[in-house]
Amino acid sequence: MKFFTGILLSAAAAQAHYTFPRLVVNGKAEEKDWSVTRMTKNSQGKQGVENPASADIRCYSSQTAANVADVPAGSTVHYVSTQQINHPGPTQYYLAKVPAGSSATKFDGSGAVWFKFHTTMPTIDKNKQFTWPGQNLYTTVNATIPDSIPDGEYLLRVEHIALHMAMQANKAQFYLSCSQIRITGGGNGTPGPLVALPGAYKSSDPGILVNLGAIKPDAYQPPGPAVWSDS
Repeated sequence: MKFFTGILLSAAAAQAHYTFPRLVVNGKAEEKDWSVTRMTKNSQGKQGVENPASADIRCYSSQTAANVADVPAGSTVHYVSTQQINHPGPTQYYLAKVPAGSSATKFDGSGAVWFKFHTTMPTIDKNKQFTWPGQNLYTTVNATIPDSIPDGEYLLRVEHIALHMAMQANKAQFYLSCSQIRITGGGNGTPGPLVALPGAYKSSDPGILVNLGAIKPDAYQPPGPAVWSDS
């Protein structure tokens, strides 16, 4: 009986994990899983990253994808999830411009090149519980590519930070993907602040080491840099 119970618990834990294998741009998904989005090393096990200082925090040790998606500035983007995103926590989006002389199919995203352009905050539902945009859905929340972002090739990164065990150090779980995109029709904005991944997060950051039962929703502090505003 204990053995059978252990199997059930393991299965339940696996179902609570997820990956984001398919980018959706203005309602149109990439042709197949991992064709524009880089296949992560957790594509089978689906375990999240727990150490925010690990190199996996950037793109989860993924292999490069075969294709680059054309994404007009101002587009709405989100990701398809392999499981219901049922853990509490924010969803954040980052971009990193590919340096001159490289390409989105080769750039590894190293250095202080990443800027955040979207994050989510919690509210309280009718049962006086924390609730987050996108929670319990099979897609990540929508984000909009800034209108004034300069044209060029980029890495697009999404992360959902699961905070259900985050009252313990290194127990927040980062579920993330990186996609290879080419932005067109943009402007002359100067995105920032720019950060490195790893480097932007510490295990002790208040948005990573946090007891959601002990704070108010508007007191939550998403980790990482400020969201770039192109206005």
